Amino acid sequence: MADFQKLGVHDLQCMSRTIRTDILKMVHAACSGHPGGSLSATDIVTALYFNTLNINAKDPQWEDRDRFVLSKGHCCPVLYACLARRGYFEVNELLTLRKYGTKLQGHPDMNKCPGIDMTSGSLGNGIGCAVGIAIAGKVRNKNYKVYVMLGDGECQEGVVWEAAMCAAHHKLTNLIAIVDVNKLQIIDTTEKVMNIEPLADKWRSFGWKVLEMDGHDMAQIVATLDYAKTIEGPVVILAQTVKGKGVSFMEGVAKWHGAAPSNDELARAICEIEGVAE
Repeated sequence: MADFQKLGVHDLQCMSRTIRTDILKMVHAACSGHPGGSLSATDIVTALYFNTLNINAKDPQWEDRDRFVLSKGHCCPVLYACLARRGYFEVNELLTLRKYGTKLQGHPDMNKCPGIDMTSGSLGNGIGCAVGIAIAGKVRNKNYKVYVMLGDGECQEGVVWEAAMCAAHHKLTNLIAIVDVNKLQIIDTTEKVMNIEPLADKWRSFGWKVLEMDGHDMAQIVATLDYAKTIEGPVVILAQTVKGKGVSFMEGVAKWHGAAPSNDELARAICEIEGVAE
């Protein structure tokens, strides 16, 4: 059974600030990584790990646990921070991100890090893996839910839509996808690189139930995730977010897709997140 008392909205907001600080410290220590998309996903992943998911840090392989697949695996700092704060490993290990021999690889590795349900990083493949896990749960008459987070730029991958078609065909009522719609990718906006709109209509046309939410409104996130569990799926939640959320000079700036902050930038960012006047 689960090992954790769910956090309420206020405590989730506080935890999100902690997770954002962890992300920045990790990427700074590694001198590389992906802060922008990790920060845009922070509120959602925090809500998942501290309110929604039925998991047990003391038993990472618990057979009846909910599963989470981070299909946009380059944004693993947010996942690692949540796992550490949930007790899957020591918080001080976060600063080993991307170091030689660490369990915290540059993309999630299920064979190295406890709590990782699926190795990911090759964009587009995570949702296919999540579909497979959901089919396995259905065949084995398990009650667990499978959650998968994609980036909006990732939806330019054709394999995403093959997986979406498969999920609808198999009527996977245990599958919930979340798209982090921050509108930026590595070089520019998604609109300029490969326009994916109308995204909601695309998912509907593939047989999915579509929900939309503000990906930074914690009360709305919790309510939407709770509601999604009641719908005969598959369900996709389109979360409107801001890349680099929480740090003024990172918000909406493509550069921060994959760049580490300097010492001064780290200090400034932490002050902003913690609400401390410079």
